[in-house]
Amino acid sequence: MKEITVNKNDAGLRLDKLLTKLCPNLPTAMLYKSLRKNCVRVNGKHVKDGSFKVKNGDILTLYLKDEFLDSPNPDTAFMKIEPQLDIVYEDENIILVDKKQGMCVHADADGSTDTLIEHIKSYLYRKGEFRPEDENTFAPALCNRIDRNTGGIVIAAKNAETLRILNQKIKDRELEKRYLCLVWGHLDKKSGTVKGYLFKDEQKKQVYVYNSPKKGAKSFCTRYRVLKEYPNYSEVEATLETGRTHQIRAGFASIGHPLLGDGKYGTNEINRQFSYCGQALYSYKLKFDFSSDAGILEYLNGREFEVKNVRFAQK
Repeated sequence: MKEITVNKNDAGLRLDKLLTKLCPNLPTAMLYKSLRKNCVRVNGKHVKDGSFKVKNGDILTLYLKDEFLDSPNPDTAFMKIEPQLDIVYEDENIILVDKKQGMCVHADADGSTDTLIEHIKSYLYRKGEFRPEDENTFAPALCNRIDRNTGGIVIAAKNAETLRILNQKIKDRELEKRYLCLVWGHLDKKSGTVKGYLFKDEQKKQVYVYNSPKKGAKSFCTRYRVLKEYPNYSEVEATLETGRTHQIRAGFASIGHPLLGDGKYGTNEINRQFSYCGQALYSYKLKFDFSSDAGILEYLNGREFEVKNVRFAQK
């Protein structure tokens, strides 16, 4: 038997979803059987409906075998990290960080802890805003991701309600992100759109652009405007109308203007003329443009944040 007190970051979760997080070793079939057999009680009462939503302060009593009650050891690797963050904005709910090119947002195949989210956890832990021992299921989390070799603003949620709201807002495209990039050559039109259909090859982690619909391909659209022209390349601002994988990189390459330094969609002949460590692409502006209620984040509506003095990483 085990008692667990629901906290504010668990509040609002479905009971079955909460149990899945609390008891990761409990098979799904056994979870629902336990609900039916009065093995799960909320405030002393039998609750058999998995869709029941828990509230802050609720007491869960679990009558399960010890093998299912044992929680995995919490990840504390972040505690050893000396956080290094370039913070664009921070309040009680969110933190906006300027991720530099070359840093992973999450651990990749090598399991490295030198990632953006681990630095954020360490930073909040040292501030006393994140106490793993007080949490049942929540840890600070990223709301958006950008590629390792792309720099720019990444949003982290400090609490579960913020994470839930922003995940929905991003899904509903109520945040506007603008990118700064350097592209080869000069575009015929100084403002316009790059459109087409993207097919993603999951094995190669690469996308292919087509001018007409193709089975498995998804439409994409990128708005752009040229900010400045140099002898053989241009500085361009790009705004996503859709959110497809690599759509800026693959899109500009498809019209003959690959991003400088892009080893996947560019060419060695062009890239050898420059010394960039990766694609010259930076998510430098973020605007909260809510068209529906944002709850505790309504105060962010209409606010815009920008990375000043963008510098692309060079060798």
